[in-house]
Amino acid sequence: MGFGRTPRRLGGGAGAGILGGALGLAAAAQAAETAPGLHAHNAVGFAVLIGLTIFATILSLLYLRERARWARREHTLNTELAELRGAHDRADLLLGSEPQVVVTWDSRGEPLIEGDVGITAEGARPGSVRRVLAFGAWLVPADAAALDAAVESLRGRGERFRRTVHTLQGRTVEAQGQAVGGQALLRLRELTGERRELVALRATLEEARHGLDALSGLLDTIPQPVWRRGRDGRLAWANAAYAAAAEAGDGARAVREGAELLERTAREEAERRRSRGGAGPLRVSAVVAGARRTLDVTEVATDAGTVGIAVDVSELESVRADLQRQMDANVRTLDQLPTAVAMFDARQQLIFHNAAYRQLWDLDPAFLEGRPLDGEILDTLRNARKLPEQADFRSWKAGVLAAYRAAEAQETWWHLPDGRTLRVLADPNPQGGLTYLFEDVSERVHLESRYNVLMQVQSETLDTLREPVAVFGTDGRLKFANRAFTQVWRIGPEMVEVQPHIDQVIAVCRTLSPAEEPWAQIREAVTGLVDARRGLACRLALADGTMLDCAAEPLPDGATLLTHIDVTASVNVERALTDKNDALERTTRLRDEFVHHVSYELRSPLTNIIGFTELLGDETVGALNPRQREYADHIMRSSAALLVIINDILDLASIDAGSMELTRERVDVQTTIAAAVRGIGDRLAEADIALVLDVPPDIGTFVADGKRVRQILFNLLSNAVGFSAPGQQVRVCARKDGESLVLEVIDQGRGMPPEVMARVFERFESNTLGTRHRGVGLGLSIVRSFVELHGGRIDIASSPGSGTRVTCTFPVGDGEAHLAAAE
Repeated sequence: MGFGRTPRRLGGGAGAGILGGALGLAAAAQAAETAPGLHAHNAVGFAVLIGLTIFATILSLLYLRERARWARREHTLNTELAELRGAHDRADLLLGSEPQVVVTWDSRGEPLIEGDVGITAEGARPGSVRRVLAFGAWLVPADAAALDAAVESLRGRGERFRRTVHTLQGRTVEAQGQAVGGQALLRLRELTGERRELVALRATLEEARHGLDALSGLLDTIPQPVWRRGRDGRLAWANAAYAAAAEAGDGARAVREGAELLERTAREEAERRRSRGGAGPLRVSAVVAGARRTLDVTEVATDAGTVGIAVDVSELESVRADLQRQMDANVRTLDQLPTAVAMFDARQQLIFHNAAYRQLWDLDPAFLEGRPLDGEILDTLRNARKLPEQADFRSWKAGVLAAYRAAEAQETWWHLPDGRTLRVLADPNPQGGLTYLFEDVSERVHLESRYNVLMQVQSETLDTLREPVAVFGTDGRLKFANRAFTQVWRIGPEMVEVQPHIDQVIAVCRTLSPAEEPWAQIREAVTGLVDARRGLACRLALADGTMLDCAAEPLPDGATLLTHIDVTASVNVERALTDKNDALERTTRLRDEFVHHVSYELRSPLTNIIGFTELLGDETVGALNPRQREYADHIMRSSAALLVIINDILDLASIDAGSMELTRERVDVQTTIAAAVRGIGDRLAEADIALVLDVPPDIGTFVADGKRVRQILFNLLSNAVGFSAPGQQVRVCARKDGESLVLEVIDQGRGMPPEVMARVFERFESNTLGTRHRGVGLGLSIVRSFVELHGGRIDIASSPGSGTRVTCTFPVGDGEAHLAAAE
């Protein structure tokens, strides 16, 4: 500011000097004019000299004044410069007092790096200014990425931060960033001494805090109540299980309200046990979540008070009681077993025996209750002559007692002097000791001998049979073959004795019966590895014309029984019957072809008859008298009935030939029923039969041949009207049941007995049942054929006197799929 004011003052002094010089010159000029005697040139020079003198004087005075002012200003600036240099030196001293780097960014974003860049050194590679901001070059990757993000936030949004990072050499560096005076400042300082210890202690404290939180979270998840008490005995902390058991909501509320899980007597007893130095849990009874439970409480004294945990052992006590009851039940069960059982502990003392053991050896109960040693029992039994006779009893006894040192169970057989045979099983116990099982197998040995005798008898019996019989074992070898088998297949006795394999037997038999397939099936039945064994039946043709029915049946022991039966006579009869059946089938085909051909031949002239009869009835060729008109009506009705019969025959013939094709379309159920009803309307009125329709208005449509569905309904309605009496009613019902359309025609007529119902769908089967209804017996047969062509089914229910119900079920859906299924 001194520089701004000084020029203005300079300008003012100069103006005054110039003004003074001008005045002097004017005075000199005036003096010259007033003094006429002076020379004009000398006067002007004198005036100029005076003005210059005055100007120089004033200028000198101003110079001296400004020089003194600038001297004072220079002294002030020098003082300030010395102070700034001192501050700079102190800042350099402070910055260099410890390894650190300060990075500042100005408004243009250029970084200024100051300090000891040695903290970026890596091994033998020294630090450099360019490596300071390349954090990934000297910091661990995770810390480098975090520091980069923090610096970006500092420069972009001015967010301050403070964190500890680690170099690749394992040193610890503190990074601190903040905004100062509109600039971003980053300070990197290597931690040493107490500061490093402080950071380590802070990290340890944080880790301990996290560990404590994790431990608290873990304790909150366990189902056992855990708590901590202070030195004053008050509750200081409790987990969630404690709060739930004490019905306190949460742990903080339990501490705040001092909720107690244990009763006062239990707490006092636990305090007394701790004071006496007692170890182990204290079993108490407490109310847990409103229910009385048994708890094992363990409390441990600490410097800050006590910590405790309660384990619910109610179920353990229940299991222990159940185990004791189970053991008692097992003892009672073992006591009822016929097998003698005796248990000895690791010291070879008797700890348990059942009633069968006492009965087997007939020992004194008092002697057994005294828990004798195993060797003492053996000596007692030897003295009573109840053990097998041994030449060296001492060695035999040592061998019996050696089972205590065995790793696996040992099985031996004792043949007693009284003729009994015992199976003795000595099973070592995992906890030490031995368990004896004495099983009396005398009866089983006797039964085995009898079984062997029976097997011999059975072999002799099979050997006398006339039917060939052979038995193959599980290994596929011939175990038995009777004389008939060896004679039929010409197998010598020397071959039977060596028990040949099934392949060898088949090789011999194929010389007489060369067909390969039956023998492959027999071999599979004998040697095949299948999950479930099944029997086999096949037929063998011998070269001499003999026919044998072969049966292979699996036996319970895994063997296979092979039997043959001579069915030569039966096969001859069967062939004769087959030939006769073929002749009958050819006759049936000829009949169907004849009917089909004749029906086509009759249809054309019948159509002409109907056409000409309609012309006569319409009187287009001339008037008819009443008798002629009546004859024409009779011809018309008879021709129409005959046409219906011929059409039915043609339809059945087409179905039999497989040429009947359905015209699939979307059929409206209500419209189709109405069309069928219109076709039978005259007969309903003539027979005085009431028709009831039970069709829902929203029944909709389905895919079918509409013409054939109308024909089905027409035939069913014709039968219902024909077998109904005047005044009765016929009911037509339609409904959709899931994926099916159900059409029912129900009448109140005479009904049908079971023998008539069994043949009602057969062709040309007609039965008037006492009514005036006549027919050729094709209506229901055609109905069933058309329903089955649609992939549906027809059911009929009737009984004498209760009418008849015919139910037709059509699939609703893809008509082509159903047609394929029906075919």
